[in-house]
Amino acid sequence: MTKNNSATSDHHKGGTGSHKRILIGIIIAIIVGTLVGGWLPNLAVKFRILGDMFLNSLMMIVVPLIIFSMIVGITGLGDIRKIGSIGRRTVIYYMVTTGISVLIGIILVNIVQPGKDISAGEKHSAFSYTIATENNRTVILTNATWDKTNYNEKYLLVLQDQKVQGTIELISENSVTVRLWEPQLSEDMVYITAEDGTRLPFRRVDGQLISAEPELAPSGTGVEITLPIAQRLRGKEEKDMVNTLEEVLIGDMEKGKEGLIPRNLFNAMVNMDILPLIFFALLIGATLSVLGERGRTTINVISTLNDAVMQLVRWIMIVAPIGIFGLISARIGNAGGFSGFLPELLALGKYSFTVLFGLAIHAFIILPLILLLFGRRNPLRYVTGVGAALLNAFSTASSSATLPLTLEGVENENGISNRTASFVLPLGATINMDGTALYEAVAAMFIAQVYGIAMSPVEQAVLFLTATLAAIGAAGIPEAGLVTMVIVLRAVGLPIEGIGLILTIDWLLDRFRTTVNVWGDSVGAGVIETFEMKSVENS
Repeated sequence: MTKNNSATSDHHKGGTGSHKRILIGIIIAIIVGTLVGGWLPNLAVKFRILGDMFLNSLMMIVVPLIIFSMIVGITGLGDIRKIGSIGRRTVIYYMVTTGISVLIGIILVNIVQPGKDISAGEKHSAFSYTIATENNRTVILTNATWDKTNYNEKYLLVLQDQKVQGTIELISENSVTVRLWEPQLSEDMVYITAEDGTRLPFRRVDGQLISAEPELAPSGTGVEITLPIAQRLRGKEEKDMVNTLEEVLIGDMEKGKEGLIPRNLFNAMVNMDILPLIFFALLIGATLSVLGERGRTTINVISTLNDAVMQLVRWIMIVAPIGIFGLISARIGNAGGFSGFLPELLALGKYSFTVLFGLAIHAFIILPLILLLFGRRNPLRYVTGVGAALLNAFSTASSSATLPLTLEGVENENGISNRTASFVLPLGATINMDGTALYEAVAAMFIAQVYGIAMSPVEQAVLFLTATLAAIGAAGIPEAGLVTMVIVLRAVGLPIEGIGLILTIDWLLDRFRTTVNVWGDSVGAGVIETFEMKSVENS
């Protein structure tokens, strides 16, 4: 036992210098990537291949790393009853910290009220509005309550009640027609065409008109209008919490997604369904522990494979600055450089501030206090140890892709045992989404404020519970929070199309909330390690 600890300590000392060099390299890569993407966007997008190669190399080792590290961690516990102990503590920690983050978000958004200044519109009640369908059949909308929002020079049309009847409405002072143009000419986009021939596109980022079909209603002829969530979320099924729980437990055959108990383990590997992989590895580890000496040879082989994968992580990190430069520069380049990105940031300034300020409170105050009080560790030294993982989380916006680096930093730089880290961190990459939960709470309240919808204390309590639980179902992949946002909005009766308001800036906020997610996982490993050590001492 002493020999192993000494070896770990030696490795820790030897790895600190290279860790600092990589950390400095990543910081430089982020700065240079931001400048190149901002000033030379057309050139920057060509560097995406560097980022994709780096991201693929990380994703390549996630599956074997989860399986091997979980098995090694479980078998390292010895007594199989300890699995229940560490599992219970881990889940309690993740639920509590996620709940705290949601509470911070709700309190802040009520104080700042970022959506108050972005009015959901000039409401008109005495004009006519005409829709021309694909076959040019004209339908007059009656009893329609439309809102026109001039949002960052983009026009977002909001239909309060999708069953339209009654009073005649107008979007502008002139007669305006909405047409569905030929797909090959407009890529399925819809334009508002004024009498003078001016065409205003429904921007993809804000949503588009899908259908306008006449429908008989009890009080006359009306029309049902469907505004989708947005182009990037088209095809995503709107789910409630029951559907989500069912998908988490048993999967979805139509989508090829495996649940907690997988039908096909290899399918889970191919689709990077992490939860079933964790469940399988946990069962195998527990079984090998029960086998005793008969399973020792297999455990040694898996332990060696785990060491090999971790060595591969260290090699990949040598080229991390190059890959991160490609990711950052290409993403800002795709946003149109500084000229395209900064106006979006300014338009959603108060919303962005609320999210980022909430994340900062959680990351710089709450989590360090938890680490100090319950983990008995120096937060400053600890965050330095996982610095490379946090910067990688910001660059990739993926907690799953960052998992190899998180394990490396927590174990080798902060001295957390492999058995704790290999259990807590893979589970955290799947169910611990502090940053995502906070973002969903703020975004939902922001959308309610924009639409002028008052949220009662009861509805905010429902929002608290839903955001906390929905974040657990968010996969550790980029922008998965947008999908779970649908669940949150439906739970509190807010308009789904409101997601279009926040899409333009979401790619940036996603990086910050992913970084907080990974930091929360890392702190969790330190806290759980302290409790496990106390249990060993007491026993």
